[in-house]
Amino acid sequence: MPKIDNMLAVLWMLRSGEKVTAQQISEKLELHIRTVYRYIDTLSTSGVPIISDSGHNGGYSLLNHFIKAPLFFDFEEQTSLYHAAVFAGEAGYYGGEALNRAISKLSRYSNPDQETKINQHVSSLEVISHLRSSSVEPTLKVLETAVADEYSVKIAYQKSKENQSSDRLIDPYRIIYWNNKWYVIGFCHLRQEVRSFRVDRIERLLPTEDTFVRPNDFSASDFFMNNLLPTLQDKEEITSLVLSGNKKTLEEICQHWFLGHYLQSQSTNQATFLLEKDILHTYVPHLLLPYGKAIQVIEPISLKKRLIEVLADLINFHQS
Repeated sequence: MPKIDNMLAVLWMLRSGEKVTAQQISEKLELHIRTVYRYIDTLSTSGVPIISDSGHNGGYSLLNHFIKAPLFFDFEEQTSLYHAAVFAGEAGYYGGEALNRAISKLSRYSNPDQETKINQHVSSLEVISHLRSSSVEPTLKVLETAVADEYSVKIAYQKSKENQSSDRLIDPYRIIYWNNKWYVIGFCHLRQEVRSFRVDRIERLLPTEDTFVRPNDFSASDFFMNNLLPTLQDKEEITSLVLSGNKKTLEEICQHWFLGHYLQSQSTNQATFLLEKDILHTYVPHLLLPYGKAIQVIEPISLKKRLIEVLADLINFHQS
């Protein structure tokens, strides 16, 4: 029998409610008694509250509350859960209260040595939080339930350039967290197509009794990014953008959320992108300027001229 199975068998014997001796465990599981002692030590080290009584009526038993304890989280797993809670708090995770309860259970049932070691590693990580509002958390909780149970919701939604909100009936497919914002992706009955909605722009939310069936092959992340980025439609209007620079900077540009979508080839000190001309001269100059002298435009020449124009406009603006 594998080691983990033997340890579980020992654990089940201990939780019977009666004291069990090492000899009884050895005979029951056909293990060497020294092996039983090693398993007892391993279980104790992992946080299992084993009580050891010596003497004529001695033996091993468990504390009564053990059945409620998070038993088999090792050191790395517990540390990772604490770290995940830190990042979840930064993202404005809507299940923060439940997550904090889970974390408190880990602390409650950890032995002193475990808690000391975990605290040392937890304190080594810190996330600098941005200013954010917790007002979306109740909305996110309702949306998450609607996504899981597949029922439609009515929302009052305000677009960025409109003063008044519009009423929508949507079938929420997925919730997405991107670029410090929460979004819900779903089928909009008003527009008769799948759309994305920023959760902080939902003014009212009302669950309905209408149900829906989410497409099996639907990918919320693919839909979101494909609609966020322009598509290359007219091949005659496509232009090559060739950049050179140091390896580290080029790698960062090639992984850029916008430019990375159009990457065609990459070498140690050069990268080629395919973009439409209007995108090239409208968006790209503002994306490249923050990199300063770390990169250089090889082609097209028109983009170099456009960069100069953008810089000239900035100089004139700040000189005026």
